[in-house]
Amino acid sequence: MRLYTDQETALLHYLYRKPAKLKMMALGVSAALSMLASHAWGFSLDDVSVQAEKLAGRAFETPKSNLPSLFRDMKFADYQKIRFKDDMAYWGQDKTPFKLNFYHQGMHFDIPVKINEITATQVKEISYSPDYFDFGSLTVDPAAVAGLGFAGFKVRYPLNTPDRLDELVTLLGASYFRVVGKDQVYGLSARGLAIDTALPSGEEFPRFKEFWIEYPQPDRRNLIIYALLDSPRATGAYRFQITPGPDSVVDVEARVYLRDNVAKLGIAPLTSMYLFGPNQPSRQVNYRPALHDSNGLAIHAGNGEWLWRPLNNPKRLSVSTFTVENPKGFGLLQRGHNFSQYEDLEDRYDLRPSGWVEVVGDWGKGRIELVEIPTPDETNDNIVAFWTPDQLPEKGKPLDIKYRLRFTLNEPALHSQDLAWVSQTRLSTGDIKQSNLIRQSDGSTAYIVDFEGPALKNLPPEAEVAAQVSLGNNADLVETSVRYNPVNQGRRLIVRLKVKDASKPVEMRAALVEGEKTLTETWSYQLPANE
Repeated sequence: MRLYTDQETALLHYLYRKPAKLKMMALGVSAALSMLASHAWGFSLDDVSVQAEKLAGRAFETPKSNLPSLFRDMKFADYQKIRFKDDMAYWGQDKTPFKLNFYHQGMHFDIPVKINEITATQVKEISYSPDYFDFGSLTVDPAAVAGLGFAGFKVRYPLNTPDRLDELVTLLGASYFRVVGKDQVYGLSARGLAIDTALPSGEEFPRFKEFWIEYPQPDRRNLIIYALLDSPRATGAYRFQITPGPDSVVDVEARVYLRDNVAKLGIAPLTSMYLFGPNQPSRQVNYRPALHDSNGLAIHAGNGEWLWRPLNNPKRLSVSTFTVENPKGFGLLQRGHNFSQYEDLEDRYDLRPSGWVEVVGDWGKGRIELVEIPTPDETNDNIVAFWTPDQLPEKGKPLDIKYRLRFTLNEPALHSQDLAWVSQTRLSTGDIKQSNLIRQSDGSTAYIVDFEGPALKNLPPEAEVAAQVSLGNNADLVETSVRYNPVNQGRRLIVRLKVKDASKPVEMRAALVEGEKTLTETWSYQLPANE
């Protein structure tokens, strides 16, 4: 309960000493004061926006590390030894289902972030204490860490069973955050903002420097987190409403201010990993058929078109651009969750969710960019996708953005049921069956694309379904064929082509039609350069 100020108390006492009419006025004043009290402690995106706007009007101050050498110079294995004590969870003894754990600073997580709690009556900082942590075999002088802070935090919630707390969301490093739903494991990451990704000038990584977390009452089904973003050329205010469930959902409201000129502003960026898969098999013998957090970029364009772009691990940096006005959604998806597609008992790529951005409102003219970076192993996130507007705001003027992030294992539910979608893309050597029934390579490259969904399942097997295929000028089309697939009641498209110059990529597009009616999303693929 809020305490009145001395001046407010004096006013109330004065009025209550007066006749009945004035006492009624006093009741009105009391109610008004209660409303003022509620408003005074009401915290909103506007409060963070005021700070972001002020930051944008000042020169950027490079944050300084406050880490002792013990933590700054440690290796990853040593950093992993620092564990948060689960019995010290913030709100641990409260009835709310949400609990907070904190990350200790260490390695490149060397800048503290300020974390605040919003209660019914105040906003207060959550103070760092070494008592929150088990340092394992590390010898730590309490005096040396007394002035440190937190590197980030995670939210725990009974996601899978009522009697066990699971990780729901983690916020650690720059503006990165990861979220999971029921029966999922961490995979791709989301970010607050991306600046100049894949440009020769180098990428700028904005960071969340301060958080405000609303105390959730026991009956609350979601958690509200505010964040203040800062970087040399941009600032931002963010509101995240996180709702856990089979599909965990994050409703994002952001207000971004530019400090200086930006060549490319990445809105709603998603970051993932793709090492190899059926469309680009491993160059080395590997018992796993695929190893990736996501296997394709899906786009729902403003004109209603759906597009699917399988991912690559290219030999050199690749940037693909899709011009879209007022997109309805896009995401990095993990299509296919059968264990047999991955065969990895340790990392469970079959349980890693897709990340889908559902656009709220009109975003105007712009483009969705896909950045693919070469990587030799699965430890590097090498895939980035984001929306970048054609028109950037003036310095100091806000860019307001709203979208919903969904983390799901149920990709067909994201898709229009009026169009079939690509369930897999497989690479093969092109061949011809000889009269002796032996298949003979003819020097072509083949792609096998399986489409499935109600739009195809509801057609009789004998329906005349044709393919519309187009290639870039670096390849010749040898053959296309479409046949009924009795396994998924869909259709299998086979495209055979001959590459002219292997040192250059080949662009391909395909869709299935019945007469004038489009039956499927557009398969849009880039065969990477072979050097």
